[in-house]
Amino acid sequence: MIKIFSSNSNRLHGLDHLRAIAILLVMIFHYGRGIPSWLEPIQQIGWTGVDLFFVLSGYLIGFQLLKEFKDKKEIDFKRFYLKRFFRIIPAYLAVLILYFSIGSLREGSGLPPLWRFLTFTQNFGLDTPTQKTFSHAWSLCVEEQFYLLLPITIILMFQSRLQKLTPYLMVGLIGIGILIRIHNWNEFVQPYIDSGSRRLMIQGLLEKVYYPSHNRMDGLIIGVMIASVFNFKPRVQDFLTKYGNIVLLFGLILFVIAYQVCQNLISYKAMIYGLPLISLAYGFIVVGAISPTCIIYKLKSRFTFVIATLSYAIYLTHKQIYHFVKIISKDMDNGFIQQNVFWICLLGALIGGLTLHVLIEKPFMKLRDRVLNPDDKKFQKIRGRLILNYIKTFGDRKARP
Repeated sequence: MIKIFSSNSNRLHGLDHLRAIAILLVMIFHYGRGIPSWLEPIQQIGWTGVDLFFVLSGYLIGFQLLKEFKDKKEIDFKRFYLKRFFRIIPAYLAVLILYFSIGSLREGSGLPPLWRFLTFTQNFGLDTPTQKTFSHAWSLCVEEQFYLLLPITIILMFQSRLQKLTPYLMVGLIGIGILIRIHNWNEFVQPYIDSGSRRLMIQGLLEKVYYPSHNRMDGLIIGVMIASVFNFKPRVQDFLTKYGNIVLLFGLILFVIAYQVCQNLISYKAMIYGLPLISLAYGFIVVGAISPTCIIYKLKSRFTFVIATLSYAIYLTHKQIYHFVKIISKDMDNGFIQQNVFWICLLGALIGGLTLHVLIEKPFMKLRDRVLNPDDKKFQKIRGRLILNYIKTFGDRKARP
């Protein structure tokens, strides 16, 4: 385990806890009817795990880029996009190959065209009745589009000297998202509510309100706002981090309020007001998690560290694992298995994520380090040994009569 999961002293343990919570929320939500009854209250709000991932991504990527620009007055686009490529694409392609080559592993109604996945545009115009397989890739589309645009946006904002207006622009983008969701609800959801067609109502909600990127930027923007404060507003940062536990408590109170608003995902108040409220609550919780005075910042857990490390791989594979376990257990006349499908699926998701991490993620992360850090001391030593061996071997030959 130590070799597979290597940590470092600068790791933010609070964020590990949040990543672990996020992926567990997503799995509980997607595993639906198979969950124990005592988990049903969590299942109702499990879909917000994706929003927590959005806030975390907005903060981490935003902080990295803003700090680089603040220190160097530029952004190394090549390095940034290569890092994102090696982190996201290899595991994603591996899972895509499984989906397109092994039909029995496909959950849902069918796959969208391959080019939709390869261009990360699957979340636009998704036909849910016929293309529901690997539908959870919609959130990857949102994040990839965000990764593509954020560095360019930062450069443009600073070059045009509009950085002082950035907070207002970010709040404005959240407001625009709310207005678009209101419009799309009235156009593509409300008519089917009035006509009594629940199936078409849910289809319109997913395709026009829930999945499109321009409707789901709340969490990413709030994450970037936190990153901006921690880079350019040291007094505000000091104040927030000084009272980390209070900030965390405030975020939890907001989340309880958001829980009441969002208990029913298929509702106007959840889609219009609940999304930004959930993201705001998670934003305060993230601030607490990165505050040295906060309890979850200080708490170290090997379990959450492992789950956080595997969270991306688990997210990619957990629906396939669930589908596979259901197929196998369906034909088994075993009461224990039938009653514990949920726990078997959780264990299977962990094993699937671990397999993908060891076979794909970890080797490509090592390759990324070699590509991005060719002068790393470790590789200098290896190169030095090779040169010495070469000199010894061929030098001795030349010295011979």
